Amino acid sequence: MANLAFGYRKSQVIKMSKILVVDDERGIQRALKGVLEDEGYLVETVATGEECLRLLEGESFSCILLDVWLPGIDGIETFKQIKASYPDIVVLMISGHGTIETAVRATKLGAFDFIEKPLQLEKTVQSVRHALQQRQLELDSQQLRVNELINECKIIGDSAPMRALRQQISVAAPTNGRVLIYGESGTGKELVARALHAQSLRNQNSFIAMNCAAVPEELIESELFGHHKGAFTGAYQNKRGKFELADTGTLFLDEVADMSLKMQAKVLRVLEEQSFEPVGSSNSITVDVRIIAATNKLLDEEIEKGNFRRDLFYRLNVIPFQIPSLREHIEDIPQLVEHFNQLHCKRNKLQNKKFTDEAIDVMQSYDWPGNVRELSSVVERVAIMNQKIKIEAEDIPINKSEQVSNIHYNYDSYREANEAYEKEFISRKLIEFQGNITRTAEAIGIDRSYLYRRMKALGISSK
Repeated sequence: MANLAFGYRKSQVIKMSKILVVDDERGIQRALKGVLEDEGYLVETVATGEECLRLLEGESFSCILLDVWLPGIDGIETFKQIKASYPDIVVLMISGHGTIETAVRATKLGAFDFIEKPLQLEKTVQSVRHALQQRQLELDSQQLRVNELINECKIIGDSAPMRALRQQISVAAPTNGRVLIYGESGTGKELVARALHAQSLRNQNSFIAMNCAAVPEELIESELFGHHKGAFTGAYQNKRGKFELADTGTLFLDEVADMSLKMQAKVLRVLEEQSFEPVGSSNSITVDVRIIAATNKLLDEEIEKGNFRRDLFYRLNVIPFQIPSLREHIEDIPQLVEHFNQLHCKRNKLQNKKFTDEAIDVMQSYDWPGNVRELSSVVERVAIMNQKIKIEAEDIPINKSEQVSNIHYNYDSYREANEAYEKEFISRKLIEFQGNITRTAEAIGIDRSYLYRRMKALGISSK
């Protein structure tokens, strides 16, 4: 009947939350269990920190009332272990020997409140209520941020390749398995990496990206591992590296094949040991990082050439992803155009454009050597440079000579049509660059070895 004596309003509490009371005084256990159960909570009690930690291994609790003075490990040490392993549980510290020093220490460690004995039951219940309400607000806020992150990383398109890609992401994302993403330049490898992070259990923590090809060789070690002040000329202060910044989160290594063999060996060591030393320091830093890597090169060929370590490849290639080129899912262009249209018009404070069917046909008849990145740039250019709202075929700023002239031919399958388009495009480009494979590959934005393979598959002579 304690709820009648104190006038508690059950409508103000979060029903069915599970609470653990950790106190070696049986009287305190009984009093708190009785009053909290009257409020609609589920309550369990234990007398020691060791019992508390064992119970947490098999049961979930929303809130813990934890006495500072306990037999065995004390309440502060028990709290440290709770926060390390179960950071979402809200903890209220209680003590009959409360001091300002102890209260400050507990709150600095993350305790929601510090309650002194003898307990005022009404005040204690109110603290529990407020703690659980605050916890729910934080969980709701976290979920909102996760939903926004997932929406920002949305994979656009209903084609078979895009549906398969989204399915692969949903399966791989919740794990800690390392992912190696293959794909031509501009296909959206970083977008896929961000989608994997957004749907992972690490999505509340950092996503750190680094383009290995964009960092000079002499700086890449410092970028990855950080450095101490004075480690080299220009190191005027300590700097945290990408691995440390990504601790408990995700590190995306783009163009990983462009790292030198020396740096590959150092990254391999970090993957094996989960620790490293910043440049100029002998102190090891331990991290928990999920690695997602990406490349537009064929790593099996790079390994044969001696440009990439086979052992690092095995470490990274736990879950391989192959991102299709835009020409492999050309039917998604209408959706992609509308997505980029809305995105770029919003960013530039413009009215959304209306792309006619003829304009879409023009874009679907183009090979898009720069893939989705090139499509995004074209839509942005159209949105900014055209005063009119209705976008016609002649407004699309692509090289008309690179449109597929066989667009109206009849084929038995999409694959046959796509290969015919690709063969004509590559043949035309080879003529343009007088049969020079290297220049042709650079012009159309693909790897030279991949161009050789496609020529062989399509029956295109290199002469």
